[in-house]
Amino acid sequence: MASMQAPERLESGYPKDRTTLGGPRLGPLGWARWAWRQLTSMRTAIYLLLLLAAASFPGSIFPQRSVDPVQVRTFFESNPDLAPWLDRLFLFDVFSSPWFASIYLLLMISLIGCIIPRMGQHWKSVRAQPPRAPRRLNRLLAKAGGTVAADPHEVLSAARAALAAKGYRVRADEEDLWVTGEKGYLKETGNLLFHVALLGVIVAFAGGHLFGWRGEIILKEEQSWTAHPGAFDTLNFSPLADESDIPTFTVQLNELDVAFESQSEGAQFGQPRKFDGLVTVEAPGQEPEQQEFAVNHPISVAGDSIFLLGNGYAPIVTVRDPDGAILYSEAVTFLPQDNNYASEGAIKVTGREPGLGLVGGFLPTLQVDPEVGMTSSFPGLVDPALALTVFEGDLFPDGRAQSVFSIDTDQMTQLTKENGDPVAMLIRPGEYFELSDGTTVEFESVIRWAGLLVRHDPGRMPALGFAIAATIGLALMLGIKRRRIYVRIDREHPTTAPVRTVVSVAGQPKGSDPGLQVAVDDVLNRIATATSNRTTTELHRADEDTV
Repeated sequence: MASMQAPERLESGYPKDRTTLGGPRLGPLGWARWAWRQLTSMRTAIYLLLLLAAASFPGSIFPQRSVDPVQVRTFFESNPDLAPWLDRLFLFDVFSSPWFASIYLLLMISLIGCIIPRMGQHWKSVRAQPPRAPRRLNRLLAKAGGTVAADPHEVLSAARAALAAKGYRVRADEEDLWVTGEKGYLKETGNLLFHVALLGVIVAFAGGHLFGWRGEIILKEEQSWTAHPGAFDTLNFSPLADESDIPTFTVQLNELDVAFESQSEGAQFGQPRKFDGLVTVEAPGQEPEQQEFAVNHPISVAGDSIFLLGNGYAPIVTVRDPDGAILYSEAVTFLPQDNNYASEGAIKVTGREPGLGLVGGFLPTLQVDPEVGMTSSFPGLVDPALALTVFEGDLFPDGRAQSVFSIDTDQMTQLTKENGDPVAMLIRPGEYFELSDGTTVEFESVIRWAGLLVRHDPGRMPALGFAIAATIGLALMLGIKRRRIYVRIDREHPTTAPVRTVVSVAGQPKGSDPGLQVAVDDVLNRIATATSNRTTTELHRADEDTV
C-alpha cells in the first residue's frame, strides 16, 4: 500500500496547506450566506436599533430644515465656517440623509430576514405533536410522584384529562403508558407579533415621512384662514408630497382662553393652567363645525390634525396721519421672549412716505426695574403696555424679503427729540402717542393669537395600530410561559391486589419558569383526586435521585 506523504510544515508546526486542517474555503456564495445570517440575527437587529437611536441625536442638537428653515439660516449666519461642513454631513437634514436611510433600510431587512424563518418554524411547531415523554423524569428540573390505587389505564385517562383541563395540548401512549402536555405557544406568537408590529411601526413612520407634509400658521382671534399653499407661514413637503395634497378648508379662531396661576407664590406663580380654544371648521360640501382644542387635543379636519404650538398677544394698533386718515390699523403679532410673555414685534407702516417702522415690545404686566428696565412681572393682562421706538425710511431695502417680526433699519433713520434722544413711547390701551409731524400711534386693545401646526401624516394611524399590537405582543411574550409536563405510569405490584400504580410527573420549561413546580404538583393532585374515589392516595415530592 502506498504511503501517504505528510504536508510540508512551517517552523511553527502548522502545515502550509491549511485546507488539510479545516473545511474548504468559503467561496462568494458562502460569504454571502454568512453575511446574510449575520445581518438577519437578532443581535444585529438590536445593534441596528441602538444605532438608529444614536443617529437621531444630531437631529435634536442641530436645527432641521424640515422643521425650522429660519433657524438653519440663522445657524449659517452665526457659524459661516462650521455650517457648510455640517451641511455636507447632512446634519441639517438628518432624517432624510443617506446614512440615516441606510440604517433604516438595514434594520428593516434584518427584521424581515429574522421574522420570516421564525414564523415558519413557529407554524411547524404549532402543528407538530408534543414529543415523547423521557424515560427518566428525575433528570428534569421540576418533578413529583406518588402511588394511587387505580388501574394504569384509568390513571392514564386521568392524566390526560388533567392536562387538557389546564389548556395543554396532549399526546398519550396507551401501550407505553405516558402522557405529554405542552402549552405556551402564544409566547412565541407574541414574540413574532411584537417584531412584526415593530417592523410595521418603522414602515408607517417611513410612509409618513415620504408622503406627509406640515405647515405652520399664526391665527388671531376672530380671524379666518383658508388652507392653500400660499397661506402658510412655513410649509414643508415630504419627498413624495406636493401642493396638490393640501385639502381645502377654512378655520376661524373664535376664542383662545389662557389662564395663569395667580394665587400661589414661589415657583408656581405665573405658571400656565389652561390653554383652551374654540374654532369653526368649514370644509367644502360640509356644514360648519365648531371644535374645541387644547395642547394635547388637536383639531381634526379633512383627515389631518391641527395642533396648538404656541400663543401670545396681538396689540391692535392704529396709525393716523396729521389729518386723521388711517394709515395702518391691525392686530400685530408679538412673539413672547420669556415665561412672563414679555414680547417683541415690529409695525411696518407702508402707507406713509417715507415708510414708518415701530420696533419694541409688548409687556402684559408692566414692571419697571431700576437695573433691567421695563419688563413683565406676570404673563396675564394686568397692566399691558407697548414700548416702541420709531424709524423712518425704506422699509424694504433692495426689495429683500424679511421677517414680519423685525425691521431692517440699515436704510432707515431713527427719529429723535429736540435734545437728540431717540423717540420712545410707552402707551397703554386707549392711549396714543403723537410724533413731531402730527402722526399719531394709538394702542386700542389686545387680543390673543395662536400658533397652529397643520400636519398631514398618513402613517400616524397605522403607527398607532402597530404600537398597540406591539404592546399586546410584548404582554404575551412576557406573561406566558412555554412549558411541557410529562406523566409516566407504572404498576407497583402487577401481581397483587389491590392494584397500585406509580405516577411520575415532571416539567420542562423553555426559559425561566418559577411556577413550574407548582404546575407539576397541581397535575399530580388532579390525577390523585380523579382516582381517589376507591382508596386513599399517597403522594410525595420526588427527591433528587428517584421519582
